[in-house]
Order: sequence, then structure tokens, then C-alpha cells
Amino acid sequence: MQQLTGARPRLLQSVFDAFSLPDLRYKLLFTFAMLVVFRFVAHVPVPGVDLEALRELFNNNALLGMLDMFSGGALRNLSIAAMGVYPYITASIIMQLLVPTIPRLQALSREGESGRNKLNQYTHWLTIPLALLQGYGQLVLFQREGIIHGIGLSPDNLLYTSAMLLSLVAGTVFLIWIGQLITEKGIGNGISIIIFGGIISALPGNIWQSQETSGWGGLIMLILLLLAITFFIVFVSEAVRRIPVQYSRSMFRGGKMYKQSGGTHIPMKVNSAGMIPLIFAYAILVFPATLATYFMNATGESENFANLIYRWFSPDAYIYWFLLFLLVVGFTFFYTIVTFQQQNLSETLQRQGGFVPGIRPGKPTAEYLNNVMMRITWGGAFFLAIIALSPVITRFIVSGTTSTTLMLISSAGLLITVGVVLDTLRQIEAQLMMRQYEGFIK
Repeated sequence: MQQLTGARPRLLQSVFDAFSLPDLRYKLLFTFAMLVVFRFVAHVPVPGVDLEALRELFNNNALLGMLDMFSGGALRNLSIAAMGVYPYITASIIMQLLVPTIPRLQALSREGESGRNKLNQYTHWLTIPLALLQGYGQLVLFQREGIIHGIGLSPDNLLYTSAMLLSLVAGTVFLIWIGQLITEKGIGNGISIIIFGGIISALPGNIWQSQETSGWGGLIMLILLLLAITFFIVFVSEAVRRIPVQYSRSMFRGGKMYKQSGGTHIPMKVNSAGMIPLIFAYAILVFPATLATYFMNATGESENFANLIYRWFSPDAYIYWFLLFLLVVGFTFFYTIVTFQQQNLSETLQRQGGFVPGIRPGKPTAEYLNNVMMRITWGGAFFLAIIALSPVITRFIVSGTTSTTLMLISSAGLLITVGVVLDTLRQIEAQLMMRQYEGFIK
């Protein structure tokens, strides 16, 4: 009885402890305030937009859902924050892929805090041209659909186009700045929190739409499936393979001799790639259908090859989900290999005098760690592929849900949401443990 009494109010007590600390309370309230500012900006539309035609376009085109998720619903309103932080995410991914291939960038990554700041500066610079390209592409697409007019590079349209384009780029830069403020003065990773806020803001509307489409029975089934998928995500996201490590020699550091003894372990996550493979896969599958829209024949005319490509790469086609499965698995291995090789765990262990029991230091240790990572990555790859296919699986389970390709939260959005919540709880836990409070996670 005493155990149950102590366990029952643990979560609430942790919340009270978090808000009872002035500095932690400030961080939480600051994060919440920045999210309010973000949601305000997401509802400021650019001038000259036909909102009714825009809503109809989103109801008939599921391909815009991915970009709308990263913009936090701002793309659906074509607000000044319509691109969200997507250009910055793209720039970050490009920089992560360039670092191991360009010697200069690889040297910067090893220079500690100053090197990371320089790489972050390069990422911000790369964000601007990417935002300009993405913004112009979106404006041309929306003009083609009759949402806006007067977009082009001709002298007559240049001023209007520049004003709208600069508004979109400024909105993206403003959201990135808010994200950095959250990282510095709030709780959690600011960019992830911005994406999280956008995904959660769309949840009430998705619930209402699902209820109208599937009824209360279908909605309850969707919620139960959502909870089951959430449990599955948390279970796999927290799963690690522990590689035992022993230290058995003294080391000379800073003019002093340190004796290292005993053992520890290297935690190797089953899903070390996170959500990056999903983003890569969605981006590649969206591109052919988006490109095909520029060459499609109008409705009622004879269809051409572009119409066929558009149907193949639409979320309503099963070939789309088959290709998504293959791309997610492939990108999971690709991204895991790239990031794991950058860590140089075997060299780090050898410098620190550590070794894996039964494995010789140096190249044998590197081969052993690579083999272990490849084996557990199969689990992470199939996990991400199942999460990516969860919308089409839901359609088989819940009958009559023809418009639930995004469920209540999209598969990528659900993975982001769970990851952000876990990361934020860990940071709050660390803040509480520093002050000897019991945290959220046991």
C-alpha cells in the first residue's frame, strides 16, 4: 500500500517540482510563449490568396501534407510561415552528408565548440537559397492551381513575386530564430519543438474530420491504433544493444596519472537514424508527382504519361507504399552507416585504453562494432518502414476511412512527436535531478 501511495502522485509531484523552481519555470513558460508566437505567425497569410480555393486544393491533394506538417499547418493557410523550418532541415541534412565527404568540413567537426558553430553558420547560409527555391516553387504551383496570380520573373510580375517570396523567406528565418531562442532559453530542441507544436495544433481538426468520415466507432478504433503505435515507437526508440567495455590501464592527462579500472558499456540504439530516413523517403516520392503536375493534361482530356506518374506516386496507389517501404529501409542503412562511421568508436576506445572483452583493439573492434550495428539496424529499418506504412495499414483495419491516409497524426509526425516528448522529458528530468528532485522517467 505504501508503494502504491508513493507511486500514484509521482508524475503530478514532478510537475509541481518543475514549476516550483524559478529558473525551470521560466524555461517552461518561455517555451510555451514562443509556441504561441509561432501559432500567431502561422495564421498571417500572404496577400492575394484565395483561401477557399486553397482549402479545396488541400482536400484533394495529399502530396502537400508532408510540407504542411513541417510548416505546422501554415502552408494550408499560405501564411508567411508556409515553408516552416523545412528549408533549415534540408540544409542540416545536406551538411550532415557533406561533412564526412569534404575534408575541410570534417576538420571543422573535430574542432569542438568553435567548429560546430562554424558548421551551424554554414547551415544557416545554405538555408537562404534553399528557402528561395522552395518558396518560388510553391508560389508557381499555387498559381497553377488558381490560388494566387501574378507570379513570374517578368518585369510586370517581378515586384509582386519578390514581395511574396521575401515574405516566405522572412517567415522561415523568423521561425528558425524562435527555435534557437527556445534551445538557448527554453526546454528542448527549438526546431523540434516548432515542428511538434505544428503537428499537435492540427490534431483537433484531424479528430473532427475522422469522426465525420468514420463515425464514433471508427474514431475510437483510430485512437486505439494511435496509442498502440505510440507504445511501439517508444519501445523501439528506447531499445539499445549494450556493448560491454573494460578499462584496464592508467592514462596520463593534464600532468596527472589516472587509473582506469572496471567496466562500462556502449549503448547502440536500434533506431539510431531517427526520423531522417522517413524525411528522405517522403521527399523523393513527393518529387515525381509534384513534377508531373506541371505536364498533366486537364481533367476531361486524354491522359498522358504525366497523369500516369501522378497516380503512381499518389498516396492512394499501392505502388507508392511499396516504394516507400523500400526507400525507408535503404535510407535507414545509408544514414546509419554515414553517422556511425563519423563517431570512430574503435579509435576513441583505443585512445582511452578501453577494449571490448574478447575482441582485439583497433581494426577487429571496428569490424565487430560495425557488424553489431548492421544487425540491429535491420530492426530499426523495419520499425521505420512499419511506421511509414501505418496509414495504409489503418485503412485495412478501420473500414470506411478513405481519407485517413494521415490518420489522426501522420506516421512521420507521430514519430517526431514521440521523439520530441521523450527528449523534452529527459531534459526536464536532468534539471530536476541536478536539484535532487525525482523526475518523470524512472
